[in-house]
Amino acid sequence: MNTPRRIAHWIHGFFRDYLTAQRGLSKNTIFSYRDSVKLLLQFVSRRTRKPLDKLRLEDIDANTVRAFLHDLEATRGNGAHTRNCRLSALRAFFRHVATQAPDALLHCQSICDIPLKRTPSRPIEYLEEAEIRAMLDSVDPQARNARRDYALLLFLYNTGARAQEVVDLQLDDLSLQSVYQVQLTGKGGKQRNCPLWPETVAALEQALQQRPPHARESTSVFLNAKGEPLTRFGLRYIVRKYAAKAALRCPSLKSKKTGPHTIRHATAMALLQATHDITVVKDWLGHADVNTTHGYVEANMEMKRKALEACHAPSAGDGKRHAKWRTPSLLQWLEELSRSTIRYVESSSDFVFPETHAAQG
Repeated sequence: MNTPRRIAHWIHGFFRDYLTAQRGLSKNTIFSYRDSVKLLLQFVSRRTRKPLDKLRLEDIDANTVRAFLHDLEATRGNGAHTRNCRLSALRAFFRHVATQAPDALLHCQSICDIPLKRTPSRPIEYLEEAEIRAMLDSVDPQARNARRDYALLLFLYNTGARAQEVVDLQLDDLSLQSVYQVQLTGKGGKQRNCPLWPETVAALEQALQQRPPHARESTSVFLNAKGEPLTRFGLRYIVRKYAAKAALRCPSLKSKKTGPHTIRHATAMALLQATHDITVVKDWLGHADVNTTHGYVEANMEMKRKALEACHAPSAGDGKRHAKWRTPSLLQWLEELSRSTIRYVESSSDFVFPETHAAQG
């Protein structure tokens, strides 16, 4: 490899130009990539005993990256999912390096070829409508931030917005007159409009009217107790607080790890059950790939129950109705096919696949 440049040469362009300007990734995704690269550089620096700013591309090969991934699991206690996220970020970085330094293509390719680990498919956990209602009912009308919290929970369920979309929400994004809707800015700066229930609009208007004087100049929709824009951590705290309160009257919530994204899943399930249209759910949630939305179909037990009810269990002695494929012509064709396509040669341990009648025709 004829590229002895220091690794810092590509890091600057990767984060400033490639991820931000070219791919337009969200800041949270960029932060995740940053942490992955930072952890790798710290690992290599300890291993080679070189300062971070002295590390070169040849100091990081496929074996080094494998050792780093093993260290994540063995030393830091990361699971396979986190390990795969780190590897995906490193793959993106070294693919970028390969485009900038063609002579390092094979070096980078060997790192990008490191496979992801298989991870078990975890079912989507979501809240039922009764559980959402229990959370809304648990808001004490006399509490200091009751109106804000009620509007926040109702807004989350109405829109299915991501946590970052909620904390970034500005007053100009709301349309609370005639056409009730909100404009959400999702991953990669992609915008979408979601209609609002009249109940959500009323709750938002009441929450905005309750703002203290020192917070009325803020352009953010949801504020914390200090009148500052609500953070993702503050949002998660509020959701979990009311989930814990609601669990006292709705025991099923005790077994669920509730957060803003759990409510997002609840919105998706409610939409899917109401419309049976996966594209509506995809556009509502702002998914870039319909395969992401398809996970809700797999988890939707109500739709599976209705599909099962549309079918009939086979009855004893009712073979004609439930076994139409068992026709003599079909069985005979399968028998002839098996005899004509595979012939065992006794003098050899090999199978011979002669041409079938279909091939001859």
